[in-house]
Amino acid sequence: MSGTSADGVDAVLAHFQGRASRPRWQILASHFRPYPADLRDQLVAAGQGTPLASGAWLELAEAVTEEQAAAARACDPLGRASLVGCHGQTVWHRPPSGPRRGASWQLLQAPLLAQLLQRPVVADFRAADLALGGQGAPLVPPADEALVGRVAGWRALLNLGGIANLTLLPPACGPDRHQPVRGWDCGPANTLIDLAVQRFSQGRQAYDADGRWAEQGQVDETLISRWLQEAYFTGAPPKSTGRELFGGADLERRLADWQAKANAEGRAAEPADALATLTAFSAAVVAQDLDHGPRPLELLVAGGGSRNRMLLEQLRRRCHGTAVRPLSALGIADNAREALAFALLAWWHAQGHPGNAPSVTGARRACVLGVRVEPA
Repeated sequence: MSGTSADGVDAVLAHFQGRASRPRWQILASHFRPYPADLRDQLVAAGQGTPLASGAWLELAEAVTEEQAAAARACDPLGRASLVGCHGQTVWHRPPSGPRRGASWQLLQAPLLAQLLQRPVVADFRAADLALGGQGAPLVPPADEALVGRVAGWRALLNLGGIANLTLLPPACGPDRHQPVRGWDCGPANTLIDLAVQRFSQGRQAYDADGRWAEQGQVDETLISRWLQEAYFTGAPPKSTGRELFGGADLERRLADWQAKANAEGRAAEPADALATLTAFSAAVVAQDLDHGPRPLELLVAGGGSRNRMLLEQLRRRCHGTAVRPLSALGIADNAREALAFALLAWWHAQGHPGNAPSVTGARRACVLGVRVEPA
């Protein structure tokens, strides 16, 4: 799996057995392979709409596929896997709007990957849900229910990648036990923060390690309150998004707001204050969404943003009445959750088990996800 941050490829070697809806599972190995810096820069630019020549798109797809293959080999050097599930790299996501159907583009050459690994590959996971009128995202919530399970009350899982996506699992007992699983993209998690760090450091830093830079600044709650009233954040699920909405242009707009407010107040516009405000904003979009639904007992946090101290502190401060703790406490490491989910989706494809949740994506019905490709 490689997500919106486009920092590299997370791979897991996993074993599944038993009932499809609640399998027994084990992570046998995991590996993270960072993208080369020039490849990451190209992917981030492409994800924000930078035009590319046809030949450049072809070379980009080949490079992504080769990186995915290298990550799989490093995770499974003995070739024990019987099936490979690969999400590819999202470069553009267009949710449905009015009469217009949704579309989503994950860069990958699945036949090449199957040939490089000499294993069948399941890829193109979003297309079937999109064809049924769904958002094609998020796809992880049904896997969360199968892998993590329910507790006595509502349980939430949060991935803090480039985008913050949320899963709400109904209780195992009580009147809400018949409710469907819920999930949606809340908004930006690391996309705006990372882009701001790169800008303020003149490219010397790719991200705010541990949130240390943001911790030196002051949060502007007035700006956050204004931003939370924007259409995406007040819209009801199903909803999904990506770098095409929360990318460089969006950052420039928010930094202009921040600069204008500092000028009006006659104070210096310090980068640490901007990073503190953007970090708190990422937590605030999640907290606002939780305020509008059933209150979960706990929020299990994964993804790169879970290592940002300030972001976690802001989540704990804003998510009133909900215990915030790392998903790793349940045995799923920060960088393994989504890779494990897509491994499960590939296994579900082989089992003929539906992988989407219409309650999450808005699709007309549940369906088997992915397209299987055999090595030549």
